[in-house]
Amino acid sequence: MLTLLEATVERVAPVGSAYRKHAEEAYVKYGRDSAYVITILTGVLRGLRADYEAGRLQGVAELIHADLFSDFLEMAAHLHSEGYKDAAAVICGSVLEGHLRKLCEKLGIAIAADNGRPKKADALNGELAARAAYSKLDQKNVTAWLGLRNHAAHGEYDLYSIDQVALLLEGVRGFLGRHPA
Repeated sequence: MLTLLEATVERVAPVGSAYRKHAEEAYVKYGRDSAYVITILTGVLRGLRADYEAGRLQGVAELIHADLFSDFLEMAAHLHSEGYKDAAAVICGSVLEGHLRKLCEKLGIAIAADNGRPKKADALNGELAARAAYSKLDQKNVTAWLGLRNHAAHGEYDLYSIDQVALLLEGVRGFLGRHPA
């Protein structure tokens, strides 16, 4: 039971949240094997569930990021609807890359390499998937979306269609909704 509760807090509670803090404090105060920790973790998870059901798990920064990225996605969707598939693909891909960076920051993953240069989006994608921030299927989708964005950014316009850009927009919008940063 203790392992199940501990794993649930780790998997569900946001990094740096009061939920994780209280769980860690219980481990330190009573020991990881204490039966009393079960009572504490049960309370932590009840609070977490209540906040989830009430929609209170997103922080202010996440809400601002979501709003900003939503505005850019709307701009990309408008450009797409007007037939500007290339500009739409570049903007949508940029939103995706920015979101990957925010997810990394949220999870404590470095967004710069040892030499101080920003890590490439593909590297961030791999690190996020390795940390189970999202599934391997999401990782593969992100790789494909970044590939389409790269084609657009490098003038390889004949390597993708307007329909693929529509799928890019839809996919990125869903990904951002499932994985707030």
